[in-house]
Amino acid sequence: MSPQHRIILDTDPGIDDAMALLFLRHRPDVRIEAITTVFGNGGVDLTTRNAHLLTRRFGIEAPIHPGADLPMGMARRKLATHVHGADGLGDAGLSQGFGASPEAESAAQAIVRLVRAHPGEISLLAIAPLTNLALALQFDPGIAPLVKQVVVMGGAFGFAGRRGNVSPVAEANIANDPHAADLVLGAVWPVTMVGLDVTSSCILSQAAARLIAQQGGANGQFLWDISRNYEALYREHDGIDGCCIHDVAAAACLVRPDLFETVSGPIRVATESVAIGATLLEPDDQTFPPGAWDDRPSHKACRAVDAQALIALYRDTLTGAATQ
Repeated sequence: MSPQHRIILDTDPGIDDAMALLFLRHRPDVRIEAITTVFGNGGVDLTTRNAHLLTRRFGIEAPIHPGADLPMGMARRKLATHVHGADGLGDAGLSQGFGASPEAESAAQAIVRLVRAHPGEISLLAIAPLTNLALALQFDPGIAPLVKQVVVMGGAFGFAGRRGNVSPVAEANIANDPHAADLVLGAVWPVTMVGLDVTSSCILSQAAARLIAQQGGANGQFLWDISRNYEALYREHDGIDGCCIHDVAAAACLVRPDLFETVSGPIRVATESVAIGATLLEPDDQTFPPGAWDDRPSHKACRAVDAQALIALYRDTLTGAATQ
C-alpha cells in the first residue's frame, strides 16, 4: 500500500530539522520523494552538506536538490550560528570531514517536476525560508493547484501572546525571506502555517530527550549529542528545561492535523518597515473595508496544539522505531 503522504521536504538543517527528518524517516505513512535545501541555519552549501550527512546517517534514500542561497528582494540576514552552531548541527564535532554530491537539478526545478508528475499527490513540508517554493511558483505558477498541501513551519500570529523570535513581530523563517513568504501565501495551494503560536509550547524536556537517546538507538544518541548547546540556549534565554522542537511540530501537523486547532483567512507578510517579516491574518469570519488582503486565497494558521500528545507521538515514534 502506498504511503498516505508523499512529501518534498524543504529544509535548512539545522538541529530541529534533523529531529523532524528522523521523525519522518520512521513514519510508515510518509515517503520522502525529495529533499530541497535552502539558506537559513547556514548557507546553502552547508545545509546541503548537512542534508547529505543526515540522510546517510538515518538511512533515507531521497535525492537532495540544492536551492537558494539568497533571499528575494533584500540582503541576507545574519546566519543563526549562535543557535545551531557554525556547522549547523550544534558544533558537536559529528560533521567534520563530510562532503556532499547534490543533484544537478535545482530545488525549484525539482519541485515543479515532481508536482507535475504526480498531480494532487505531493505535499510540500517547508521548515526553512520559503525561497525555493517562491522560485518554483515563478518558474511555473500552474503547479499551485496541483499540490496536495503545503505545511510551513513559520510565522507568529499572536494567538498565544508570542509574535516573534528575531524581532517582536517576526519569526526567523519568514523574516529570512519575507518577499518569498508573501508570494507563497498568495498562491492557491492549500497552506497551513505552523507558527510560534504552537511550536513554542512543543517542548522536548531534557528527560524526554535522554529517554530517546537511551532507547532510540544510535540516531537517538546523535540527536542528543547535537542538541546540547541548543538546549542550553533555551535554558539560558527562556528558562525552559529542554528545547522547542519547532520543525517536528510542523512535521506532526502534516501527519496528525487532529492535534492542532486552526483559524483561516488570507495571510500577508510585511516586506518592509520595522515590522518586516510579520505574518498578518484577516479572519474569514470577520469583515473589513477593502485592503491588502483582498483577492488573496484563504489559508490556515495554527492557534492551539495538544503539545503533550505531540511530544508523546515524537518520543514513541523514535523509541519504537529503534526496536523494530
